[in-house]
Amino acid sequence: MKISKELKTGILVLLGIALFIFGFNYLKGQNLLDSSNIYHTEFDYNALNESSPVTVKGNVVGKINNIEYNFETGKTRVSFFVNSKLRFSKSTKVKLYETGLMGGNGLAILVDSIGETAESGTFLQSEVESGLISNLTENFSGLSTDLNTTLKSTDTLLVNLNKIVADESENGLKSTIKELNSTLKSFKNTSNSVNGLIKTNDENISVILEKFKVISADFAVLSKELKSANLSNTVETLNTSLNKLNNVITKVNKGEGMTGKLVNDEELYNNLVGATKELEELLRDIKLHPKRYFRILSKKEIPYKDEETN
Repeated sequence: MKISKELKTGILVLLGIALFIFGFNYLKGQNLLDSSNIYHTEFDYNALNESSPVTVKGNVVGKINNIEYNFETGKTRVSFFVNSKLRFSKSTKVKLYETGLMGGNGLAILVDSIGETAESGTFLQSEVESGLISNLTENFSGLSTDLNTTLKSTDTLLVNLNKIVADESENGLKSTIKELNSTLKSFKNTSNSVNGLIKTNDENISVILEKFKVISADFAVLSKELKSANLSNTVETLNTSLNKLNNVITKVNKGEGMTGKLVNDEELYNNLVGATKELEELLRDIKLHPKRYFRILSKKEIPYKDEETN
């Protein structure tokens, strides 16, 4: 069957109208394909917006559909969608509450199952969370006071800043900026000089860095060898030996043992010196007069005489 152009045009127009209606309602927050129920309530003032949540025991079950002022009652009329699975009676109330410090407000459904079930379109009674209005008033009044104080402080700061800027003395801001500019210029010149020095000695710096790299590698090898040589045991052995030597020196200082007596007994030292001197004289006399000590070589005794000194 051939469809005429007029029929095609009519179908397209109807589809366009349907899509427009669906899109318009969707932008308003109403999904025509959703099986949600809509309910109404009123408040003495408006503290909601169309993005405010509708909750039951903290769980989101719907959203605000429309907020408008009722000229007949002088109240704000709020319409909201709720999932059709949620069933409650007409005696159920809707409470306006604060969702958080920065989260705005929301609607909470205080479910009451006693009585006739509330169908879609039912008007429900409302209440406001205790302390919400006073908290809002206190917050705004505090904000106003703090803002006033801040503005006064800002005005004082600007006045003082103007005085500093207009000060032409040596301590003024202009003089300070001038000195800062001079300092920055000097720093720039110094930086240029350093850059020139580095550029001129770039080759030498490279050689120094290369040598430092080699030294670091050698030091790493040396450190590894010292570690493998068990240096800690060597140091411990040396420490033990030093302790023993210390003990020996202590005993010598105290006069213990033969070495200690030799070192500390002055009389024994003097006797040894005297005996050594006499032994030297005896040996010298034996060399000069051997017949005096060996009777086999001479029958006549030769008297002892001290060696004449020149």
